[in-house]
Amino acid sequence: MKSQEYSVRQSTPRVLEKFGNTNVYNLDSKTILNKATGYIGSYDFTLNPYRGCQYGCSYCYAAAFSPNSQMRQDWGNWVIVKQNAVELIEKELKKWYKRNPNKPPTIYMSSVTDPYQPLESQIQLTRGLLSVMIPYQPILVIQTRSPIIVRDIDLLKQFKRLRVNMSIPTGSESVRKDFEPQSPSIQARLNAIGKLRHNIPDNQDHQIRFSITITPLLPIFPEDETPFICKLEVIDRIVIQAFHSASQKSVLAATTRKEAVNLKEKYKWWYDNESEKYNNFLENLKALLCDVEVFEGKAGFGYD
Repeated sequence: MKSQEYSVRQSTPRVLEKFGNTNVYNLDSKTILNKATGYIGSYDFTLNPYRGCQYGCSYCYAAAFSPNSQMRQDWGNWVIVKQNAVELIEKELKKWYKRNPNKPPTIYMSSVTDPYQPLESQIQLTRGLLSVMIPYQPILVIQTRSPIIVRDIDLLKQFKRLRVNMSIPTGSESVRKDFEPQSPSIQARLNAIGKLRHNIPDNQDHQIRFSITITPLLPIFPEDETPFICKLEVIDRIVIQAFHSASQKSVLAATTRKEAVNLKEKYKWWYDNESEKYNNFLENLKALLCDVEVFEGKAGFGYD
C-alpha cells in the first residue's frame, strides 16, 4: 500500500493509492503520548496511533478535530498514520520512568480514533505499540469497536493491568447500520469480547478487565433489548450515557454531525421520550446483570 506524506500546513492532499475507499496519509508526529484532559482527564496520557477513523460513526465527536473543514466533511474516508509512533513511545516511556521510577503511567488508547480500525490489520501500528509497552507495564485501557483486537491476544495477556472497552451502543442491528454503517456488526463485537475474556487470564498477577461501553445509548427495539442485555454477562462493567442533544449547550452537542441529527428524526419514537427510554434501559441492565457493575458516563471510563 502506498500513501502520501501529510503536513498539517497542507490542505487535503491527494493520495497515490487507497486502502479500500480510505485516503491514507503518513505523518511524523512530534509526540505520541499526550496529556489527557476533559472526560478522561484522570489518565496521565491518551494514545492515538492514528488520526481519523474508517468507521466514521455519524455521532462521533472526534470528527470535530479533523485538520480542516473538508476532512471533517469526509469523516470516515481518510486516516493519518503516525508512522513514527513506535519509536516515539519508547522514548516517552523511558522519559516518564526516569521522572516517576515507581509509578506506571495510566494510558487511554484511544480518545479520537479506533486503534483497531480496518487499516490496522495491514499496518499493525497498534500491535507495534503494544509490543513496546509490555516491558514498561503501563496501566492501559483500550477503547475499540473492532474484532481485530483478538489478533493481539498474545500481547494483551502479557499486560498486568489492562481494561478493554468494547463499544456497542445498541442491541438492534438495523439501528447500528443506520448510525454506524461502516462499523462491525453487533454480534462480531460480542464474539470478540467473549473470545478475549476466555483467552486472557484474570488473576492476581494479571488484572485484566472487560467493559461494554454503550455511549451513547442509541435506539434499541423492544424485542432486542432483553436478549442483548443477557449477552453482556461475560463482562464485568457496563458504561452507559445518553445521546448528547443538539439543543444542549456542550462541546459534544456542538460537534454533533448533521447525519446523526437527521437520524434522530427517523427514530422519533425513541428520542421523543429519550429520558424515559434511557432510564428504563438502565433499570433493565441493573435488574438482569446483578453481577456486572454499571456506571453512567465519565465515572465508568477509568481502569478501576
